[in-house]
Amino acid sequence: MITHDNVSAGDVLPALEVKIRARHVVMGASSSRDWQPQHHDTHWAVERVKVKDIFLNTPNQAGWIERYLTDWTGPKGRLGKVRFKMKRSVCAGDVLRFEGAVTDVSTDESGVGWVGLDLRLTVEGDIATECTARIAVPVSADDDPWSRAGDEWRP
Repeated sequence: MITHDNVSAGDVLPALEVKIRARHVVMGASSSRDWQPQHHDTHWAVERVKVKDIFLNTPNQAGWIERYLTDWTGPKGRLGKVRFKMKRSVCAGDVLRFEGAVTDVSTDESGVGWVGLDLRLTVEGDIATECTARIAVPVSADDDPWSRAGDEWRP
């Protein structure tokens, strides 16, 4: 489990590679009620959008990013802010590689321990998505950012 005292600016997160399958694309799109055909109809995606296959939608990519971050922090990591810019489509059949680095470690006035991160999602070495994130982590073994609310939680 990551705690505030065992993470430093410059730390590199372990890489994660995921082969994106058609079911990932379709299930992510349907769970966010995105019925656009480029997320479930291969023919439409190839012929009309001119990509190689159906591709992840925005909420689906957000979910993969959140998974990558919380896999790293453990169950007590609590996302405060995530911003990302998709630069290319991530299609079924692509291997999506996640890499990240810690940019900042701080504590706010209410005692929440924050970690700032820069992330890159690549496909075959090309940047697919760039991301910055701010995630709360425990400041000690008995702290839990999920227990904070009201004035104690300012993401």
